[in-house]
Amino acid sequence: MRRLTAFEQVSLDGFFVDAKGDMSWAHKQDPEWNEFAAGNAKGGGTLLFGRVTYEMMASFWPTEAARQRMPEVAEGMNTLPKVVFSRTLRETPWKNTRLVKGDMVAEVRKMKSEPGRGMVILGSGSVVSQLTEAALIDELQIVVNPIVLGRGRTLFETVKKSVPLKRVDTRVFGNGNVVLSYRAS
Repeated sequence: MRRLTAFEQVSLDGFFVDAKGDMSWAHKQDPEWNEFAAGNAKGGGTLLFGRVTYEMMASFWPTEAARQRMPEVAEGMNTLPKVVFSRTLRETPWKNTRLVKGDMVAEVRKMKSEPGRGMVILGSGSVVSQLTEAALIDELQIVVNPIVLGRGRTLFETVKKSVPLKRVDTRVFGNGNVVLSYRAS
């Protein structure tokens, strides 16, 4: 069975986007963090997105600016297979992207049962919330950023039941980020 991981950035006060829907506060550029991001991009597998995150990523990673700033991450983002869940998108011009307009939970359940490498959700708060509620996420990797936003959206705002987790790893970075990895207990 394929594993599904969610890799998410949050503020110290628990928001994944600020009150305006922005998450530029989570994009730090330093050698240690960039090396970590490049290693993740080489991990392979399939990337899963909701429409908003897909459109944001598709507007940046195929650009020359992305290739110059973070060449290894850009290479991974542009070559890995991608799935975007959206009822409103009509086309997905970003290379290696498949559009799913139907039942996201059923599609992810099907994808998990197929052979292949793991899958990773990047951003896409509503996708994470829905797939958490459906108990389909195997691991949560939460990057806690050293910033207080005051207002915004929480990652699990639509989850209606408790989801007990077990911490399996922690990594602290010089830029103040802390990556906490959890699995369902």
